[in-house]
Amino acid sequence: MKLLSIFLPIALAGCSAATTTDTFVPTEESQSMFRKINDQISVSPQITLEDVAAAKAEGVTLIVNNRPDGEDPSAPQSADIEAAAKTAGIDYLAIPITHSGFSAPQVDAMIAALEKTGGKTLAYCRSGTRSTLLWSLAQAKSGISPDEIARLAGNAGYDITPVRAMVEALSAGN
Repeated sequence: MKLLSIFLPIALAGCSAATTTDTFVPTEESQSMFRKINDQISVSPQITLEDVAAAKAEGVTLIVNNRPDGEDPSAPQSADIEAAAKTAGIDYLAIPITHSGFSAPQVDAMIAALEKTGGKTLAYCRSGTRSTLLWSLAQAKSGISPDEIARLAGNAGYDITPVRAMVEALSAGN
C-alpha cells in the first residue's frame, strides 16, 4: 500500500468541482441533489441538516462524511450531521479526506462501511468528488473492474480520471 500513499496525494491535487461532468441530469426517480452511483450508494455535495431527513426518506441507512471539519466553517460540521443522522435513525461515519489525498486506512474504512451496512449509503464532501473517488478506490480494492467503476461514476456525473491509475493498480492486485 506504499504506492497508495505516494500516488494519491498527487492524484487528488487535480480534484475539484471540475472533475464532475456536466452530463448528470437527475431523473424523476431522484430529483434530489443525491447522485446515485448504484443501488447501494449515492454521493452528494455538502449536505444540510434538512438533507438528513431527505436521505432518510430515500431509504439511506448510513451517511459517510468525507469532508474534514473546518474546511468550510459555515457548513454543518461532523458533529451536527452526526446528531441529525442519529435522530433520524441513520448510522453515521466520518472518513474525512483532505486535499492531501487518500490513504489505505481510508479506503479500508470505506470498504468496511459498505460491507457493514445492509441498506443505502450516502457519502458527501464539498462537491461529491472525493466521495466518488474514495468509493472508486474501495471498489477497485474489492475486485470491481476499473471500467465498471468509471461507468458507474460517470453515470452519476463524476470522472475518476484523477485516480484511474490507482484504480487500475488496486484492481490488478485482486
